[in-house]
Amino acid sequence: MSALSILHRACLRLALLPLPLAPLRAPLRSSSLPRPLRLPRRTAMSSAASRMSHIAAAAASGESNQPAAASGLGQEDDDLSLGYRLPPKEIQDIVDAPPLPVLSFSPSKDKILFLKRRALPPLSDLAKPEEKLAGVRIDGHSNTRSRMSSYTGIGIHKLMDDGTLGPEKVVHGYPEGAKINFVTWSHDGRNLSFSVRVEEEDNKISKLRVWIADVESGEARPLFKSPDIYLNAIFDSFVWVDNSTLLVCTIPVSRGALPQKPSVPSGPKIQSNETKNVVQVRTFQDLLKDEYDADLFDYYATSQLMLVSLDGTVKPMGPPAVYTSIDPSPDDKYLMLSSIHRPYSYIVPCGRFPKRVELWTADGKFIRELCDLPLAEDIPIATSSVRKGKRSIYWRPDKPSTLYWVETQDGGDAKVEVSPRDIVYMENAEPINGEQPEILHKLDLRYGGISWCDESLALVYESWYKTRKTRTWVVAPDKKDVSPCILFDRSSEDVYSDPGSPMLRRTAMGTYVIAKVNKQDESTYLLLNGMGATPEGNVPFLDLFDINTGSKERIWESDKEKYFETVVALMSDKIDGDLPLDQLKILTSKESKTENTQYYLQIWPEKKQVQITNFPHPYPQLASLYKEMIRYQRKDGVQLTAKLYLPPGYDQSKDGPLPCLVWSYPGEFKSKDAAGQVRGSPNEFSGIGATSPLLWLARGFAILSGPTIPIVGEGDVEANDSYVEQLVTSAEAAVEEVVRRGVVHPDKIAVGGHSYGAFMTANLLAHAPHLFCCGIARSGAYNRTLTPFGFQNEDRTLWEATNTYVEMSPFMSANKIKRPILLIHGEQDNNSGTLTMQSDRFFNALKGHGVQSRLVILPFESHGYSARESIMHVLWESDRWLQKYCVNGTSKADSETAADGESKTLAASGGGAAPEGLSSDGFSSIPRSLL
Repeated sequence: MSALSILHRACLRLALLPLPLAPLRAPLRSSSLPRPLRLPRRTAMSSAASRMSHIAAAAASGESNQPAAASGLGQEDDDLSLGYRLPPKEIQDIVDAPPLPVLSFSPSKDKILFLKRRALPPLSDLAKPEEKLAGVRIDGHSNTRSRMSSYTGIGIHKLMDDGTLGPEKVVHGYPEGAKINFVTWSHDGRNLSFSVRVEEEDNKISKLRVWIADVESGEARPLFKSPDIYLNAIFDSFVWVDNSTLLVCTIPVSRGALPQKPSVPSGPKIQSNETKNVVQVRTFQDLLKDEYDADLFDYYATSQLMLVSLDGTVKPMGPPAVYTSIDPSPDDKYLMLSSIHRPYSYIVPCGRFPKRVELWTADGKFIRELCDLPLAEDIPIATSSVRKGKRSIYWRPDKPSTLYWVETQDGGDAKVEVSPRDIVYMENAEPINGEQPEILHKLDLRYGGISWCDESLALVYESWYKTRKTRTWVVAPDKKDVSPCILFDRSSEDVYSDPGSPMLRRTAMGTYVIAKVNKQDESTYLLLNGMGATPEGNVPFLDLFDINTGSKERIWESDKEKYFETVVALMSDKIDGDLPLDQLKILTSKESKTENTQYYLQIWPEKKQVQITNFPHPYPQLASLYKEMIRYQRKDGVQLTAKLYLPPGYDQSKDGPLPCLVWSYPGEFKSKDAAGQVRGSPNEFSGIGATSPLLWLARGFAILSGPTIPIVGEGDVEANDSYVEQLVTSAEAAVEEVVRRGVVHPDKIAVGGHSYGAFMTANLLAHAPHLFCCGIARSGAYNRTLTPFGFQNEDRTLWEATNTYVEMSPFMSANKIKRPILLIHGEQDNNSGTLTMQSDRFFNALKGHGVQSRLVILPFESHGYSARESIMHVLWESDRWLQKYCVNGTSKADSETAADGESKTLAASGGGAAPEGLSSDGFSSIPRSLL
């Protein structure tokens, strides 16, 4: 039977499956909070984790220190009307702890902001109305992106000469309880700008206003004197033009009333392709549906630009438009304004709408149009394909007002063979006497960015995903007699050969360029900051690199015996020109398996180390957990790694083998050698997020985190054509290793994952039932025929690789799943490919074959989960599933026999055993011996 016939039968069967009645789906919001420096979450102090025997006894009896309505594992758990539940207290205590602040350094590196955050938001925040328009989710009341996270306060600390922090100065003057966003320093570091919004009646959030704070006094005030000027933060928000002026995207005062949806449509919704254009797009979500949606998008997204001084002087700039970015030149004389405009599209998000880029003076005079790109509905789905025309238009950071950009020579289609493929151009803001753009460099791979230094040095990057090739070129931007040369030519998969990235310093103009180091000789030295991947794990480094000879001198390296340290930033960047080596100062982070991240100054020439933070341990109850990076081998010889965690106080001789949760996410590679390289460090601190599998350490589980599951396609072979086989052999190797060690019970191993990890989980339960007792799959896609124009890194279409799409889809193997599987999905998932319908239909397929399964749809949640109620319920559902089907479940051998008999009785074909070698729906089954 052909693959297309199989596909037709499967789709027909799917159409006949009953769909469950679902509640009305409310909109979701998407988070959009830039964080300068991520820090681990802090958790409240609590008692140490219980011994294994106590945990097992509590789990068996249903004791979890929860309200009565949320405890126990009885029949009431299957009543979906019981509402939100709470996980056991040992998990709650970790998740509910207040988070640590985010750090932000001043331009001169002499002050640090502590941006304070709240814990998990309530579900009521997510439940507020929103509009889904052109791929953007909008809070119409506040006229910003919906579900924005926020800061609750700003503290300012001086960084003293000895590296210690001075006393905190709290920014004050704004309304109590305000939500703060978009915190930015002025160029001179004397002022802060930020947005403020407050709670109003009916659980609504006010529109955003821009505030200014004096750094010395901490006193804050509104930027605009008029209370009727509000920030429009749908796209860009505001930017410092100079030390006393900001350019702000505001809601037009003359905007008028909200467009009203017509009670009777003006006509049918029509899309046409009578011109036979080839337009292939992935499964984008939240697209415009009709002209009313387009009007609504214009209403919310249109901004009036305002130039406003710190003294309150306001000047409108340009016409109202849908501005997506505002970018001052380094010398503050020009403004590059990007906007999108009609005609809009119903099949692609706003990032592909027609785009106009204009140049204006800083005082509001139009100069010229840089480009006006047409609607880009036809960007090929092949990885490394791009939009036609000028793209990546930026200011050179080492020049006052020079623009650079790139233009494709292959029509944007990665499948077209052409040389060169991309050309990088430069041009002055105001060309003189018809001056034409200058070619900086021609590239045969796809352009990947530039690190600028000065007129004699810049590094140009190019790469090609299909071959994983990446190159770094050395160019002299303003010296025509110097030819470009290749500095590095390597595989992007080969982490062992990664030389690191150049460190940047701040210029007098406030931009960032490659830092040159003076070693008192004639050579030019750069600082290369790398992760230092080795077969023993990452050992981050800082190299002094001679750009002329390629020689390296290691001037700093992480302590690889106990700690994992990384270089975060260059702190000695206050002067222009070369940086003397003996004046070098860097910011590093330092952590270990049991010590959470702290920040240090490293000061040359003595390399003195000064600790500047002293954050408490975020979850002291797990401080003594056991962590090991383990290594093992797949049957085909590929080297694999994983992080094995064991609970605090675990004693193998007394406690015996533990139940285990395996949590992972597959990755594609072009070579077995690259797939087998070690990534990560055995000394990294174990950060635990709100839905992390490591939470079950507090419940007495062993956790196998991130076991590598490489899907390798060498040469012209496509990796996904042997996806199932490689997936199963990787999982077999991981399970065999932890069982061999004696710390994991072979019949009590659960598997789980999120997104592509959920796809992995369902496939493992279908094709490797001998390995796992149950599974947890969150926000996954299970039927690849619903994503026919590519998924993940697969850029062939369903019609080009029909067998691959069908064989990779666990939906097509729902009849083979014999283990209990828990499906969880956000009701408003906006991720491309993982529509909520994927879990709905997969669950129906599982029910149709009598599989023990449960589907949990989280109201208002997107691809990731945000609200406290949702997260706690996810943890309760997951814990219940693990206790019932892993800790207290029957052995896999017993359940397999029962399940096999049951599946024959409940087969969708009407009952009866299938012929040998075929499943009940006619698909070829793969003998376990081949897996």
